[in-house]
Amino acid sequence: MEQTGAAIVKMDQEFEDRDSGGRWQKLFLEIRNQSHECSYKVAKYPENRNRNRYRDVNPFDHSRVKLENTENDYINASLVKLENTENDYINASLVEMEEAQRTYILTQGPLKNTCGHFWLMIWEQKTKAVVMLNRVIEKGSEKCAQYWPTAEEREMAFRDTGFLVALLSEDTKSYYTTRILELQNLNTGEKRQIYHFHYTTWPDFGVPESPASFLNFLFKVRESGALGVDHGPTVVHCSAGIGRSGTFSLVDTCLVLIDKRKDPSSVDIKSILLKMRKYRMGLIQTSDQLRFSYMAVFEGAKFIMGDSSVQNQWRELSKEDQEPSSGSPPSTQPQARCPPERCNGSQRGAQPDEGREYRQDGKVPAQSSCKEQELDGSTTQKRRREDSISKSSTNKATQSKSRLNDSERKRKRTKTSDC
Repeated sequence: MEQTGAAIVKMDQEFEDRDSGGRWQKLFLEIRNQSHECSYKVAKYPENRNRNRYRDVNPFDHSRVKLENTENDYINASLVKLENTENDYINASLVEMEEAQRTYILTQGPLKNTCGHFWLMIWEQKTKAVVMLNRVIEKGSEKCAQYWPTAEEREMAFRDTGFLVALLSEDTKSYYTTRILELQNLNTGEKRQIYHFHYTTWPDFGVPESPASFLNFLFKVRESGALGVDHGPTVVHCSAGIGRSGTFSLVDTCLVLIDKRKDPSSVDIKSILLKMRKYRMGLIQTSDQLRFSYMAVFEGAKFIMGDSSVQNQWRELSKEDQEPSSGSPPSTQPQARCPPERCNGSQRGAQPDEGREYRQDGKVPAQSSCKEQELDGSTTQKRRREDSISKSSTNKATQSKSRLNDSERKRKRTKTSDC
């Protein structure tokens, strides 16, 4: 016990030293410079452009999730299983932390035209829980389509992929909402219950009000059992699937490892983040998010190492039973709706700055092979700029679906090696 106490004190001291020395930005830049970026050719194919919320946030080829039961199965997520589909893209990435026995699918907030694919991915990967860390509308910009039914409508059908989503229950706290959804495969009639954990007060590019509220939320997710090995990977998303989603996954993984090793000082947060960045680019977008991650890990370690009173303190400090503020519940404004039965049809979500050919670092084409990553700082600025552009251009968005010619259909998808 003395050893544990000493380790906690050491962690606190290291945190204070970084704070007093203003060294968080330096650490953040070190992580960015030591990160490596793998190829993401598939994300840049013309037929997949309207499936990416942001031009500069793409799943790596080696870790992207592949949809199995659709003619065009791309989604911005990472996990690879199938080989012979015509187009298997979705903007999502499988992050697999072997020692912690944790697997997450980190993905962007679904677009109007990818909601059906989002639910298809959840079905195929046998996911038990979705962790949503953003609101539908933030600062006037759409961050995510409304892909689940509200209390008023109760259910949504996605005929393009053959799923029906029904709302079974909804429990709203001051800063998060827990839903139980029923996902039905319309082709087979099979039904599954899915947890939907929705953190409603985490600002984009920012951090939660306190580690207490965040940790209370994280342990609510853990208590469901959905993060365990008995279920498929938990789907975690925010808007781009890298900042808030990266923070959630990093803190959870570090706390699992502290629990396994029984030695907080043996868990190198920086190394774990660098490993996670091999699966999805740019995880943790700002030095503030990095600082918050360390703070949450150190605070969570106190509970894991035997201080059971800490969890009650989190609950009290988070004030979860207070009435939500007027700005807390997720907005469901019409422009962010995912139209039932048309999610993957000809309609296309507004894409920021459509006409500009994007290059990741301004010099090297996005389709290049592994190279040092230079995403974070420039990406933050580009995403903010694109959000601004998107506000003015939403009503002008192209609503035509990309058509593949014969040569594009036959183009060989080259599998890249892991980095």
